[in-house]
Amino acid sequence: MAQPLFESFYEEVLPFWNDISKSDREIICQNSFDTVYPKGTNIHDGNECSGVIFVRSGSLRLYIMSESGKDITLYRLHKGDMCMLSASCVLKTITFDVFVDAEEDSECYVISGSSFAEVSSRNPQMKIFALETAVSRFSDVMWVMQQILFMSIDKRLAVFLLDESARINSDIITLTHEQIARYMGSAREVVSRMLKYFANEGIVELSRKGIKILDKKRLRKSAL
Repeated sequence: MAQPLFESFYEEVLPFWNDISKSDREIICQNSFDTVYPKGTNIHDGNECSGVIFVRSGSLRLYIMSESGKDITLYRLHKGDMCMLSASCVLKTITFDVFVDAEEDSECYVISGSSFAEVSSRNPQMKIFALETAVSRFSDVMWVMQQILFMSIDKRLAVFLLDESARINSDIITLTHEQIARYMGSAREVVSRMLKYFANEGIVELSRKGIKILDKKRLRKSAL
């Protein structure tokens, strides 16, 4: 991707862009790249500064992992979203390891973490932006923890199906039971059993194409 196109993109999405010097803008652009991460690629493993990631297409999953290998999805990123937690060298106060995987073939623009950190050291507004961006996602993280700790599986699944339906603007959800379980931090068998219960109640319809929501009113009631 040509540098002028990067500059045009950053001017649109980064509120501090026109407040930093031309030389700093050039450093950011010269240390940016456009890449496609194939489905299943581990983009960030928590031990390195992978950079600031902008999702242009596809989707990424951010998660934490226990020593035993169990993972909990914190949130997902889709087209138009930005990942700041992958730039650990910028956010030194973030001391836990976050992992990032491509859930599908995903095109991303990436700013080198070291370059972003270098430029932000001279521009406090960049550090403030980075922190505000990271903090804004912690409400998502707290919501996930609240669901896991305090919600029954039927409520959690109902909430997930409603949120996913609203996100994709469709009543047909094409995710597999395994994917849903991973996003919810549950087991596939548990999710499949609850989906079968919803199907028997006439709330959803299950098929090879996915999950079709038949009765949103009752699904919303299950989420309460």
